[in-house]
Amino acid sequence: MTVYLLLGGNIGNTREYFSDAKRIIQSKIGEITNESSIYESEPWGFKHEQNFLNSVLEVSTQMKPIELLDATQSIEAELGRVRKKSQYAERTIDIDILFYDDIVFDTERLTIPHKMLHKRRFTMLPLNEIVPDYIHPLLNKTVSDLTNICEDDSFVKQIK
Repeated sequence: MTVYLLLGGNIGNTREYFSDAKRIIQSKIGEITNESSIYESEPWGFKHEQNFLNSVLEVSTQMKPIELLDATQSIEAELGRVRKKSQYAERTIDIDILFYDDIVFDTERLTIPHKMLHKRRFTMLPLNEIVPDYIHPLLNKTVSDLTNICEDDSFVKQIK
């Protein structure tokens, strides 16, 4: 199975957290087969003085969706993520499941495709970098098309 994961964070040494997360993902979840550049973005949904870094990983895994969710949350906790009451808060690391093959999965704990991915430039730009022709299984549009029509005008910049 091919999954697309979004890494994000804005507290501490985010590049180091990304590096650690990728190492753990490789050992616990599956092989990273592609990854985007790192993008800097302003906080989305709340105010904070520190911008976020984001990157998308393409991962080959045998895990089922809930197993994958448990694994990503375990990695977040291992890397110091503290969950707040609001989902919009600063964090050391966040790992979102964007797509899981072309599966549509909706439970109380997990929704795939990620229900907000097409509304966030900080998600769409790195995703578009590595899979522009991927078709969103619910919206029936390519990642490239969704990126072009994304109404989010917040600051997002690719870091060279």
